[in-house]
Amino acid sequence: MTDQPDYSNDPVRMRRARIARAASTAQRIGYLLFALAVVMFFIGFFAGFTDGLVTAIVILMAIGSALLAPAIVAGYAVKAAERDDLENGR
Repeated sequence: MTDQPDYSNDPVRMRRARIARAASTAQRIGYLLFALAVVMFFIGFFAGFTDGLVTAIVILMAIGSALLAPAIVAGYAVKAAERDDLENGR
């Protein structure tokens, strides 16, 4: 048994959980895209950069950044809201 109360009836906490899951997924995808960009960079570094490789690296970094920035902010916002609720007994 868990010590946490059941929040399945609370629409605010349900929405927060949904946002937290989406933020976590976006962070994982964003970091994966960054990792791919780093791998491609080292391939280019050792094998030689081509126009296509540089374009792919830039695109991966841009999409990764576009996913990560709002996902990180949303993740912190959900954590702060939950912490505030717990501290104030809600």
